[in-house]
Amino acid sequence: MDSRCGVPEEQPKIMFGLPKGSLEEPTIRLFAKAGWNIRKSSRSYKPSIDDAELDGRFVRSQEISRYVDHGFFDVGLCGYDWIVENSSDVVEVRDLVYSRASNRPSYWVLAVPEDSDIKSVEDLQGKRIATEVVSMTEKFLADKGVEAEIEFSWGATEVKVPGMVDAIVDLTETGNSLRANNLRIVETLLKTNTKLIANKDSWADPIKRQKIENIAMMLEAALEAADKVGLKLNAPKTNLDQILEILPSLRNPTVNALSDDGWSAVEVVLSETVVRDIIPKLKELGAEGIIEYPLNKVVY
Repeated sequence: MDSRCGVPEEQPKIMFGLPKGSLEEPTIRLFAKAGWNIRKSSRSYKPSIDDAELDGRFVRSQEISRYVDHGFFDVGLCGYDWIVENSSDVVEVRDLVYSRASNRPSYWVLAVPEDSDIKSVEDLQGKRIATEVVSMTEKFLADKGVEAEIEFSWGATEVKVPGMVDAIVDLTETGNSLRANNLRIVETLLKTNTKLIANKDSWADPIKRQKIENIAMMLEAALEAADKVGLKLNAPKTNLDQILEILPSLRNPTVNALSDDGWSAVEVVLSETVVRDIIPKLKELGAEGIIEYPLNKVVY
């Protein structure tokens, strides 16, 4: 509050680096579940965010850590791999494991054709490697004492072996794409996932840090809720102990008395994948009024 005129002081805006490309739509959906609506036109890089304390830009994930490091962004979302590749000096606020396809981490791997004579990293001596992460690959080979020619790849890296290069370093989640292209993994360079990162000066600012920590908590809560549901039911007290035994829960189930002394109200949060097996068992034990409902956030 400004003591001179009684007008609230304007809060400093947080400039947010948002990933453009494959992470763009998953990020917009994640923010929506967390409580922020982000809107943008197809031709615009500047989104509209329904929070007066937030501003942002959509840029390539590969560049976000550099702009956070340099101070253009206070905070950003990008892969850990690009923090490493860019040697960015930033605060890693929170791991947020999500991607275009799933909520699993990905891996940068060294791969060669199935019939290649290359069996180990040492066999790459004097060979040619294509990759998007040149710096990471150079450091990896240097640590192994291997000298090889490393060329930057603009994409579709897996099609460049064996005709153009001897090996590739590429990103994979399951390895299915590599196997489909008759490629064999020799070694893993890095495990990576999306991270919320902050500029060091912004993190040192108490007001900005509090806002960043609040955003981190809500985004994490939205991710935690992704594969969970809530379940409500009325349980006969004669079978209450048996019902509680089959209900997995984040914490102990909530049990409340009903106006009918013979019944209790039970509520739990559990993994969505187990509900299909549990509801028939609950019915067999006499449960009634079973309601399954989706969750937007789970805060531990």
